[in-house]
Amino acid sequence: MSSPDPHASLPDHAAASPAHALKPRQLVMMGLGSAIGAGLFLGSGVGIQAAGPAVLVSYLIAGALVIVVMHALGEMAAAKPASGAFSVYAEDAMGPTAGATVGWLWWLQVVVVVAAEAVGAAGLLATIWPGVSVPGLTLVFMAVFTAINLLGVRNFGEFEFWFAILKVVAILAFIGVGIALLLGALPDVASPGLANLTAHGGFAPNGLVGVGAALLVVVFAFGGTEIVAIAAAETADPARSLARTIRTVAWRILVFYLGSIAVIVLVVPWNSPALASPFAAVLDAARIPGAATAITLVAVIALLSALNANLYGASRMIWSLARRGEAPAWLGRSDRRLVPIAAVLASVSFGFAAAALELRVPGRVLPTLLNIVGATCLLVWTLALVSQLILRRRADRAGAAMPVRMRGFPVLTLCALGILGVIFALLVASPDTRAQFLSMAASTAVIATLSALARRRRTRR
Repeated sequence: MSSPDPHASLPDHAAASPAHALKPRQLVMMGLGSAIGAGLFLGSGVGIQAAGPAVLVSYLIAGALVIVVMHALGEMAAAKPASGAFSVYAEDAMGPTAGATVGWLWWLQVVVVVAAEAVGAAGLLATIWPGVSVPGLTLVFMAVFTAINLLGVRNFGEFEFWFAILKVVAILAFIGVGIALLLGALPDVASPGLANLTAHGGFAPNGLVGVGAALLVVVFAFGGTEIVAIAAAETADPARSLARTIRTVAWRILVFYLGSIAVIVLVVPWNSPALASPFAAVLDAARIPGAATAITLVAVIALLSALNANLYGASRMIWSLARRGEAPAWLGRSDRRLVPIAAVLASVSFGFAAAALELRVPGRVLPTLLNIVGATCLLVWTLALVSQLILRRRADRAGAAMPVRMRGFPVLTLCALGILGVIFALLVASPDTRAQFLSMAASTAVIATLSALARRRRTRR
């Protein structure tokens, strides 16, 4: 007798995926690449200035949270690979309205981020080559990565693999330079030793408030790791691929992030203006010529890698929503190569429009859109953990066999939910982020209402 399905029953196509062409090595590097983005290369300085050296505590907390979320998603994805991933699991656990709401919210966030990444990468390159047209480069980036995603998942996976390799090599080289500097192994460069850990006000100059403020910055830097659960559906052996990816990615994220941030806080005083570009500040301290240009190019690669991955994730999410009747049916079609062309074009069209508006009215469109959907990743993680809590207990009661079982359940899941609760409280308490939280809550309510009304209309027909 077969084991009962721990998930609520869904049509077969709800768990389907366009293809199974991603290789395990590509999934591993996608997991690393999705976590290593511009938030690390450019945004880490903001967190350091908020918390001082105690930002390391913020990164430890955020890193632990991401590891638990990845394990929870991995458990569900191994049991039921689906291109809709956390949207499908929320539907299984809490009903179709929950699944559709989290799917649409995540899609809206990601397509806005795609536009922001294209504009951001073009703007960064313009700082190196001032004569370059930012609007022209933005259009080129959008067109190139649309073409890559239309070529099929195998080509997408290979491009993303090499993008991630470049970022990983850059981080390892940076950590190596930092260690050499700290050990006094660089010629004509004095080592600061450990002095910057306690100088200028101590390890936590702004106290717990600073650690909390940095946590808000840091946790958003890890956004995007959930794409691994979506991509796993397009591997030949999701359970084995996911288990390997989670094992390798989880500790490497901590090593890369904590290693990089530790080097920065040891080399550069936390209150230094140079932290506007933290990686360049370390390389300048090491007297490496062309540091600013090198880090700018790495940041461009990070943005384009994230653009590529996010466009992929957005297309699979809207494809899955369409296959489940939560989006127009034509978005659920695929060509002979199993590429969801309509879903890719729909996702990138929004990005083209947002990018065009931002270029026409600089500094207004994208910040407004990002403020509305910026906290969506936190909601996705929360609902993913709640879904895992429900589905795992349902599976245990039914005696269902599961390919992957997260260790430490339910304690780790509940602890992660507690951390997310604290983060949401910080969002509400801070005047700078309260509007973002309220916008996310309003968007969630609107999408949930529209989804429920659309479903009721369909059932009446």
